[in-house]
Amino acid sequence: MRIFEQDKATLIDVSHTVKDGMITYKGLPAPIICDYLSREASKGHYEDGTTFQIGAITMSSNIGTYVDVPFHRYEKGKDLSEIALSSLANLDAIKITIPEAITEIGVEHFQGKNIKNKAVLIATNWSRHWGTDTYFDDFPYVNKEAALYLRDQGANFVGIDSYNIDDTKGKARPCHSILLHEDIPICEHMTGLAELPDDNFKFFAVPVKVKGMGTFPVRAFGIIDK
Repeated sequence: MRIFEQDKATLIDVSHTVKDGMITYKGLPAPIICDYLSREASKGHYEDGTTFQIGAITMSSNIGTYVDVPFHRYEKGKDLSEIALSSLANLDAIKITIPEAITEIGVEHFQGKNIKNKAVLIATNWSRHWGTDTYFDDFPYVNKEAALYLRDQGANFVGIDSYNIDDTKGKARPCHSILLHEDIPICEHMTGLAELPDDNFKFFAVPVKVKGMGTFPVRAFGIIDK
C-alpha cells in the first residue's frame, strides 16, 4: 500500500521495501535481515503470553531507496548527522515527468519549471523494472548540464526513480559532484512517483542520524493537503 489517508492530508509512499537478500546496486552485498532475539527465545525472559522480537540487519548503506548527502562524495562534506533536517523534510516539491523513451535527461526537461527552493523529483517510471536485470542497464540519468541548471536555478533536493542519477558507463559522476558540493541531497531508487501531483505538495526523505556516513535508506513520501 502506497497511499495513506488522513483527515487533512494524503500521504504517498515513494520508497521501496528493504528485504533480506535484495540487490539494489550491482556489486554491493544484499542485506541480511534476521532475528537477534526471536519471539520463541524471548519467552524465557517474560511472563506467559508476552514475547518480543529484536531484529538484526547487516547491509551496505546503498540499499533500497536512499539519500546521498555531501559526505558520500566529499571527505569534508556534511554527513548524515550534520545535514540539516530542513534539507530533508517538509520540502516544497515539484515532479518532472520524463517520457519513457528518454535516457539522457537534459536541461530542456527542466526549463520553464519553477524549481527554486524546491525538491525536484524526476519521474521516469524506470522503477517498473525493479527486481529485474533490466533495472541495472540503459537507465535514465541526468546529464552534467542539467545538474548545473538544477543547481543554478536553486533546487534544494533532487530525486529520481532510476538506478543512478548519473550515467555509470564512465568513471565521472557529475551530478553527484555538482549537487552534493552545494549541499543538495540526492535520492535514488524512488518508486511510485506517478501517484504524486506535478506541484503543490510537500516531500520528506529522512535517514537515520549516523555519524561518519553519507548514504542511508529512507522512507520517502509526499504529503498532499486536502
